[in-house]
Amino acid sequence: MKFYTYFSNQQRLAIIVLVVVIIVMELFWVVFNTTRADSFEVDPVTYEKFQNEVDSLRALQHHNSTPKLYPFNPNYITDYKGYTLGMSAQEINLLQAYRAKGKWINSAKEFQRITKVSDSLLLTIAPYFKFPNWVTGSANTKNLTHEPIVKTKGQKIDLNTATARQLQKIYGIGAYYSEQIIRFRNTFDGGFIADVQLQDVKGLTPEVIQNILKEFTVQTPRKVEKINLNTATVEQLVTVQHIDYELAYEIIEFRMLMDGYKDIEELTKVKEFPKEKIEIIKLYLSLN
Repeated sequence: MKFYTYFSNQQRLAIIVLVVVIIVMELFWVVFNTTRADSFEVDPVTYEKFQNEVDSLRALQHHNSTPKLYPFNPNYITDYKGYTLGMSAQEINLLQAYRAKGKWINSAKEFQRITKVSDSLLLTIAPYFKFPNWVTGSANTKNLTHEPIVKTKGQKIDLNTATARQLQKIYGIGAYYSEQIIRFRNTFDGGFIADVQLQDVKGLTPEVIQNILKEFTVQTPRKVEKINLNTATVEQLVTVQHIDYELAYEIIEFRMLMDGYKDIEELTKVKEFPKEKIEIIKLYLSLN
């Protein structure tokens, strides 16, 4: 009764209209959602097509994320290389302990015997094993003491005339790094002074440099007029690789404190001196 006595006619009408609007909106929402859910259908052919595309993308992603294997000598497997191959830390340690004794692995069967790798892993990586010619050669070499063939300096290719194609025969050197080596070599009028300058080619690891130097060496070194370390000026020192103006001033100041250098190795005591580059810097300096 309060509804009729408390509210006026206009207010009662407004309340009734509001209730009706709410009920209509609720009914519309329920009917719309039910119709939408019932009308959503998937064509089996279309679904299968999209599922195949998803499966293809997953397979491609798995393929791209899987490390690519190239022929390699299992005697030179590093910790990182072994990890990417799927070897355990124990298996890698067994291999390195065997190699530390100066012994060499000459077959896939021997590799498994030393490292204890599983048959499944061996089946995966063995096709990529690449042994030296004295291992894969004739049967007459089986009774020989297997040691790596070390070329003399005269047998190696001149690093100052080597082509990109020749460099790419080295394991770890592709088109990119072969061009990087040649581009760096050509920044000097006359090429390299010594093999140690390969350390300045960005991206080359010590292992790859070691592989290069088995087949290449500087046969025709660039001639350099060495600078007397005990009389050199700042302007002369900054012409040396890895020495800038700040380091040149430090070198001269240290020279004054020490009353001259007795040995070029004393440069490593200079503040901020790049000790890892001493062998390259020594190519340009003398004490005469």
